Amino acid sequence: MTAIEVPDLCLVVLIGVSGSGKTTFARRLFRDTEVLSSDAFRGMVADDPADQSATGDAFAALFDVAGRRLRRGLLTVVDATSVRAEDRRALVELAKEHDVFAVAIVLDVPVTELVRRVAGRSDVDEGVVRRQHTLLKQARNLRKEGFRFVHTLTGVDDIDAAALVRTRVFNDRTDDHGPFDIIGDIHGCCDELCDLLVDLGWSPRRDVDGTVRGMDDHPAGRRVAFVGDLVDRGPDTAGVLRLVMAMVEAGQAICVRGNHEEKLLRALRQRRGSGRSRDSVTLSNGLAESIEQLDREPVEFIDEVMVFLDSLVSHYVFDDGQLVVAHAGLAERYHGRTSGRVRSLAMYGETTGGTDRWGFPVRVDWARDYRGRARVVYGHTPVPAAGWVNNTLCLDTGCVFGGRLTALRYPEMDLIDVAARQTYWAPERPMGYGESDADARVRAAVRLDDVTGKRRILTRYGPSVLVTEDHSATALEVMSRFAIDPRWLRYLPPTMSPVGSADPALLEDPQAAFDFYTDRGVTEVVCEQKHMGSRAVLVVTRDDDAARRAFGVIGGSGALYTRTGRSFFDPSTTAATLKQARAASRTLFDQLDCDWLILDAELLPWNIKGEGLIRDEFASVSAAAVPELAQLSAELDRAAERDLDVDALRAGAAQQRNDIDAFTDAYRRHVQVGATIDDVRIAPFEILACGNSDQSMTLETRSHQWHLERVNQLATADPSLFVPTAHRVVNTTDEMSRAEGVDWWRDIVARGGEGMVVKPSGNLVRDNKGRIVAPGIKVRGPDYLSIIYGPGYQRDLERLRSRDLTHKRSLALREYQLGREALARYTDRDPLWRIHECVFGVLALESEPTDTRL
Repeated sequence: MTAIEVPDLCLVVLIGVSGSGKTTFARRLFRDTEVLSSDAFRGMVADDPADQSATGDAFAALFDVAGRRLRRGLLTVVDATSVRAEDRRALVELAKEHDVFAVAIVLDVPVTELVRRVAGRSDVDEGVVRRQHTLLKQARNLRKEGFRFVHTLTGVDDIDAAALVRTRVFNDRTDDHGPFDIIGDIHGCCDELCDLLVDLGWSPRRDVDGTVRGMDDHPAGRRVAFVGDLVDRGPDTAGVLRLVMAMVEAGQAICVRGNHEEKLLRALRQRRGSGRSRDSVTLSNGLAESIEQLDREPVEFIDEVMVFLDSLVSHYVFDDGQLVVAHAGLAERYHGRTSGRVRSLAMYGETTGGTDRWGFPVRVDWARDYRGRARVVYGHTPVPAAGWVNNTLCLDTGCVFGGRLTALRYPEMDLIDVAARQTYWAPERPMGYGESDADARVRAAVRLDDVTGKRRILTRYGPSVLVTEDHSATALEVMSRFAIDPRWLRYLPPTMSPVGSADPALLEDPQAAFDFYTDRGVTEVVCEQKHMGSRAVLVVTRDDDAARRAFGVIGGSGALYTRTGRSFFDPSTTAATLKQARAASRTLFDQLDCDWLILDAELLPWNIKGEGLIRDEFASVSAAAVPELAQLSAELDRAAERDLDVDALRAGAAQQRNDIDAFTDAYRRHVQVGATIDDVRIAPFEILACGNSDQSMTLETRSHQWHLERVNQLATADPSLFVPTAHRVVNTTDEMSRAEGVDWWRDIVARGGEGMVVKPSGNLVRDNKGRIVAPGIKVRGPDYLSIIYGPGYQRDLERLRSRDLTHKRSLALREYQLGREALARYTDRDPLWRIHECVFGVLALESEPTDTRL
């Protein structure tokens, strides 16, 4: 039996004369979907597999399908004769285009057997077979043609006995889940490497003279992944190599090749005389120092170094494809691919062809446009501090230049670093070049195709949410023209649905809200007084450094924005408000051990931002109705003096006037006349998320009582800015508790309040089918509803009570899912575009047609 090893991802080219059994061979060893047959494609385009006139169209279709399969990372087999060099050349180019290996499997059947097999066939005659066989014999060096692997099966028995063995490409370690300590560019800084490994929990093994020869196995079973550039510039390249090689040999570490390892290997080969002419390398950028240090070592050690460097691959894919380690980073389309292009990009990165003011190549900012799900960890270009950009992380923090040596603990995502003991090499370019606030804004920018078009957003909180193309366009208009700096925008709050009423005299009542949750298995709810204000999101940071680390904003302190992502106030007013909020939050920062908070809140008074609405929608009604009703009443009074029967009309006019007066009083109660910025108050009611440099978390599983106890501390700390949210807990299965809740609501609305919001006490809860229960429903009072539905709405209660709440509840739940998903993605350290996918989704859903009074 002949074992044919074929990588899981490659282009397999079957090469053989007509009648050699390629189709039978392919059917036996490969899946039907993997095999693209030229005969089958001729049949598709011409209804006749033997129609040679259709060959051009057939192969055009075959190449298109093959390219699409390879682009999706699927093994593809081409079943055609491929005995002509030009045909094979096109297939090798196809493999190169998609950065996969081309594998040739040659079926060499004796010509006499071939002639026997085609006897009687109408599409192939003996002359064709003999010409193809001659061409096959001329293909003597398929490796030189570009095939990475060549398997030749000679004779019928050899072909029939062949067995397929699928192998992984050398960079495929998807079954390796870690945990890893991924370490950035070392550049000969052996002491700092040992310091960092000790901080990571490793224990060094030393010789009697103190030289580190290796590490004991990590007590937690961790391994190290080195991103390359172990050598050059630093004081002890040999020491770094000795330690890394020992760890790799012991199975404690994995290493990818950096550009400095590539150049060192070429230089060593050049000195040995084993390198090719194109391997000539200039001893610059610290390479001369590495050679000098290695010259002090035994020749046997140099031999080991060369073998080690030669064994290093360009990149690895770990953890079911969720982690990629490459020295210079790698765009998603190259992950797990195998070609010279991929090798070069992984070691050197992609450049524009230009140079900067210091003479260095200008590199393509691939991380800015990265949209892959895999986390890419790399080095190569020093940065002042490691920070995630679109699911990518550069760990080269310039240790050899006097910076730090940094590691990422994976999957924990913790960053650990140690300071350089000294500056070993003067940087040729200032550290932090390209790290200005303007640069950060560019990198944080959302691409148009991230948020436009029809899309289905997957969330961990429920079914996927569909956003239509026209609603996406509306959201983009609002965001692009009016929204705050997108780096602050990690959440938009959902709309809220009202409740119905079991009381015929009310449009909304608390008992219906309690019944709603009882029916869904929620036995305890919290009732929060509804502030008559504007929904607000408050982002506050402990200091400017926390703003930089958590949100990527240099010189910022936080944000205060509306439910459509707009700033409430001008920059100077916002800055002053945030400074006050930061001071009031100190105790809360300490209690939660966090450096930043995102709070859901209401901004008061109503008219501080809603003055236009009040004037245009409410005051105008009163202004028009009062004189008209006064004139109508006067005319009816004169008619009565003439003994006309207008009593019913006079009573109706009086009732209308009473309704207008009640309507006017209702909205005026919520207007603070002459309010200025000094009268602004914030009423927070939930801590959506918080975090520090080590960890971040969302808090939807904490009870609403827990949230209110903490945010009400802000009102204690600074009552001039914050106000508390009154609340009470109701047991929905206890009649006395329910009655107390109703009485509390009646007291609120009797004093002119808007009403209350009823929420599951446990915050995010699910029913017995695992579905999220509505996170809150509002119960508004009669006076406030008169503002919404107009004067005299209570005379139309019978019709209004039949209003359909289904769509509003669905909308509220979908927006809630997206808002929570955005926060979860943020605390998971997902890239900004993934967070904004959900944020834009919330705003897009707001474009759905719905009754604005609900």
